Amino acid sequence: MLARPNRLTRGAEYKAVVRRGSRCASVNTVTYVLPASADDRATRFGFIVSKQVGSAVVRNTIRRRLKAVCLEALPSVRPGTEVVIRALPGAADAAFSDLRAEVTRCLARRAA
Repeated sequence: MLARPNRLTRGAEYKAVVRRGSRCASVNTVTYVLPASADDRATRFGFIVSKQVGSAVVRNTIRRRLKAVCLEALPSVRPGTEVVIRALPGAADAAFSDLRAEVTRCLARRAA
């Protein structure tokens, strides 16, 4: 589970990352990365899983999987970086290993 300081919580924060961050698209996810503005802040993650992905149970499962992947990747991401991951409808049928590979590839490319 991601600790509170490592989560984006406000809509304005999500909007800023999506609008100003660099974009990395994959088959099941789109990852937006806003580079560190200050190294003294914690790395923060946010997740967007719309109703197009599936029912509430499916959406929460996808969100938990993405949180687990981000927790694994947390040490490799620069402090202060903000990341938003948008799940696409295909994520509902994707294996955990596929989601992990997509997200870690994008984070290594944009946030390392």
